[in-house]
Amino acid sequence: MGYVVAAVLGYLLGSIPVSLLVARRHGVDLRRTGDGNPGAWNALEQLGGRRAAPAFFGDAAKALAAGGAGWLLAGFWGAYAGVAAAMVGHAFPLFAGFRGGKAVMAFVGGAFALSPLAALGCLALCGALTAATAFKWGARAGVFAFPLAQLAVDPAVRVAATGSLMCLIGLLFALKPGRSGPATHAAGAAPRA
Repeated sequence: MGYVVAAVLGYLLGSIPVSLLVARRHGVDLRRTGDGNPGAWNALEQLGGRRAAPAFFGDAAKALAAGGAGWLLAGFWGAYAGVAAAMVGHAFPLFAGFRGGKAVMAFVGGAFALSPLAALGCLALCGALTAATAFKWGARAGVFAFPLAQLAVDPAVRVAATGSLMCLIGLLFALKPGRSGPATHAAGAAPRA
């Protein structure tokens, strides 16, 4: 029963369209600008780092809260159910017409619920690479390194569960290709190369 409650709570939390709300506060409709993805990365590209920061933290916080509730309800597998459901809720949000993002930041927040030590290590990697190169490289390295960092501190079955969450992100990227081209970018925002 705890798994079901964690999943329902996770889906509802994931359905809160944080990035859309943050961008709307600044007069930007993420669905009509950039790549059309209503997620934190598009918010970053359209709003800049300072104004998009609440989108990043909010999208991550949804899955972190869902994972934390899942731990309390049913241990690790409850946390996993909560995080997975939050990612699905982010991608297909009840409160935003089932048109959501690709759940990367939800995964990041969920990582802190599923394996805090591994997530902290990946955050440090992200920070170091960001300082040395750019945020886009630090962020990608931090996300992709998570299963390896988790393998150092968690049983292999939990790492395999993480792999399924990453496969969900890959599936969302395949199902939700973004638009491209300068006509889709907000005024003043540079198109992606």
